[in-house]
Amino acid sequence: MTRFRLPVLAIALIVLSGCGFHLRSKIALPADLGPVRVTASGSSYSELATSVARGLQAAGATLDTGIGEERSTSKEPIATLQIVSERWGDLPIAIDAVGRAQEYNLRYAVVFVFKKADGTDLVPRQVVELSRDYVSQPDNATGTTTEREVLADELRREMAASILRRVDGVVRSGQVNPAR
Repeated sequence: MTRFRLPVLAIALIVLSGCGFHLRSKIALPADLGPVRVTASGSSYSELATSVARGLQAAGATLDTGIGEERSTSKEPIATLQIVSERWGDLPIAIDAVGRAQEYNLRYAVVFVFKKADGTDLVPRQVVELSRDYVSQPDNATGTTTEREVLADELRREMAASILRRVDGVVRSGQVNPAR
């Protein structure tokens, strides 16, 4: 049995190396981007805006929070990623014999725009929509809210990643000069 392990391991490594899998690199940002402010319309705090800001910072962007003493004191124009709107919706997709909803589709839609410091669009206004299905037992509603909250947190994380991928896609497509 031990003499078969090495050849099997070698074959597995050869097969995996040829499959095309590569780790994702960090997102590309324009070289001339400058400081970035992430804002959300309609609220002073947004979990999505915070997640997007962290992602931009991890990619090498300089953040300008625009809050109190942390506000940029320089007269340098600031690029802005604005989350124009966030919308949530639950749609019943399955009902029981009595007519009570048992399964729902949770939808999350976000409209955003990313403007460079000079006011031109880096990423024009776009709508991103994500959805997940979840089961809600009408007889036992104890865990329903918690499951929905867990899905909502997951959708927020995926939405932040989706927004960052769209920014990356625009930069890598050659529409702007990426930072090297």
